[in-house]
Amino acid sequence: MVCPYSLSIPGGVQEQVLSLARVMRRRGVDVRVLAPCDGPPPDTGITTLGASLPTAANGSIAPIAPDLPAQARLIKALWNEEFDVLHIHEPLAPGVGITTVLMQAAPMIGTFHAAGRSSAYRWINRGCRSLRGRLAIACAVSADAEALASRWLGGSYERVFNGIDTSRFATTDPHPTDGPTVLFLGRHDERKGLRVLLAAAAHLPEDARIWAAGDGDQTAELRHRFRHDERIEWLGRISDEDKRARIAGADVVCAPSLGGESFGIILLEAMAAGTPIVASDIDGYRTVARDGADALLVAPGDADALGVGLAETLANGPAVRERVVSGRKRADEFSMEALADLYLEKYERIALTR
Repeated sequence: MVCPYSLSIPGGVQEQVLSLARVMRRRGVDVRVLAPCDGPPPDTGITTLGASLPTAANGSIAPIAPDLPAQARLIKALWNEEFDVLHIHEPLAPGVGITTVLMQAAPMIGTFHAAGRSSAYRWINRGCRSLRGRLAIACAVSADAEALASRWLGGSYERVFNGIDTSRFATTDPHPTDGPTVLFLGRHDERKGLRVLLAAAAHLPEDARIWAAGDGDQTAELRHRFRHDERIEWLGRISDEDKRARIAGADVVCAPSLGGESFGIILLEAMAAGTPIVASDIDGYRTVARDGADALLVAPGDADALGVGLAETLANGPAVRERVVSGRKRADEFSMEALADLYLEKYERIALTR
């Protein structure tokens, strides 16, 4: 399994790779993950390809490893291990993704996660189309991800989904709070919408709290701009264990992204933990949560609508409790165990072609 992004840095693709590998190993599959790491590997069965280089991509920062030493380590692993199947997440990401496709050391399945836009696809379209043709199976995690890939790369895609280990979120002890609490998890950049959430705080009660986890290009600016609002607690980057505890302890998980989300993993995690959700009404989130049934979805970028929705959800009325019950059931549909079933069938299918 190949991940182009550093496993030391929290991210949706990294979490998918690590979680899927753990489930596969429990099924008896011998899985080795090849990826950059900016520190000790976060799990067993990982071949570290070196440190990452933060690179602007899709309105965010991608911790990829495009340097020659990383490619050399990757090529050595590909030939020495004699894999039966290569599963590449974001197979055309610069660095180890593209190198793996070029080497074609085993039958390959690629999973496309990105949505929104891609400068790489636009500027090197012809080369990307040629590389895309090397994949035995191409998968997309959502309609948005499929639309982006098919527009620039062509070909057909088998729809999968992003999964979560639902039991890990359902059984975590909640982090204690001292008032109604809203949790934000994500990079502090324009696309993730933290600025909108902080502006929406004007609609929240005085005893409310906002946990702002993560960091990014806008952290310093936002901390200065909202420095007088003592309800905001800046958590910085948090561990996976702390993340689960914060999700379980919060009264609302808020995902105010403005767009560019192919899927809503954070929404699934909140639903599995039984925490109400207020999120932007964007395609990637509608893939996961049904407005009014599993979450409250509001117009992206509308701080007033977001604030009103958060205040109503913090009041914890019957409609909110109904959404929590529905959300738990919805999360079970996206379990990592179910996703492993999908991929194992595909692995077996292409391994037979070798």
